[in-house]
Amino acid sequence: MNKEILLRVENLTKIFTLGSMFSRVKISAVNNVSFNIKESEIFTLAGESGSGKTTVAKIILGFLEPTSGKIIYKGKNIIESQKEDKKSIRKEVQAVFQNPFETFNPLRMVHNYLVETAKNLGANSNYQEVIENALNLVGLTWNDVVNKYPSEFSGGQLQRISIARSLLTNPTLLVADEPVSMVDASLRMSIVNLFAKLKKEIGLSVLYITHDLATAYYVSDRIAIMFRGEIVEMGSVDKVLTDPKHPYTMLLKESIPEPDPKKKWTKDIKILTLEEEEYQMKGCKFISRCPYRMDKCKNPVPDVEVDGRIVKCCLYT
Repeated sequence: MNKEILLRVENLTKIFTLGSMFSRVKISAVNNVSFNIKESEIFTLAGESGSGKTTVAKIILGFLEPTSGKIIYKGKNIIESQKEDKKSIRKEVQAVFQNPFETFNPLRMVHNYLVETAKNLGANSNYQEVIENALNLVGLTWNDVVNKYPSEFSGGQLQRISIARSLLTNPTLLVADEPVSMVDASLRMSIVNLFAKLKKEIGLSVLYITHDLATAYYVSDRIAIMFRGEIVEMGSVDKVLTDPKHPYTMLLKESIPEPDPKKKWTKDIKILTLEEEEYQMKGCKFISRCPYRMDKCKNPVPDVEVDGRIVKCCLYT
């Protein structure tokens, strides 16, 4: 059955101006990015730090204004929507952030956040029932959280409470920005398993933002690999991560260690450093480190369909 498109990002661009008045430099943190998220789908934006994935999330959530482009949610352009429409959309598009310990004031009991959110949504008389239902979805109960401070929870528990709080608004889309990077390795799978559970049980869609390709492969339906503000490869997670076509995706895959001594690394894997000139290139931003570079890579690179996925690479033109 074909699923409806819930959110569509079209030609999204965000340019930041850096430096002093006399030596300003414009950086395209996000450059002409387009993708869509379907109903009941986990879609991943993956890439190293500085690739632009968090900037995309902030624009979708309304924390940043784009330089150009559109974000269409259920047929409405979020950027151009009226104030009341934006308020309604914000209830349906919720966020979970990287560090759960920064989400809660250490001097305030955690249950107060849940009560306040529930009452703001109109659940005055039955707020405890509403909160209990949300907590049950993430494997917790009201008794687990009541009269406790953030320091009394593990990072994994706090992240679950953050997710439960976001579920109080009955969202259709959850934007999860590096939600497991500050959680112990032993607890990471419990969080990504929770996303899969919420997708299956309540039809929640998730925009999962991460640099961790292992969890991305485990939980995602589709994935887009970002590099220097652009999507360089996008398609089903199986195709992109098991048989990558873009040289940068190949490098990322090689950087994932395998638990097999016979497949130990025989060469250094270098994760790239942030360089301003690479953001400003009109051609392929990976050209300086690509073993397949050609003269035509200096020109603007088109998106090409290769084996059921989109690849931004001159190898296929």
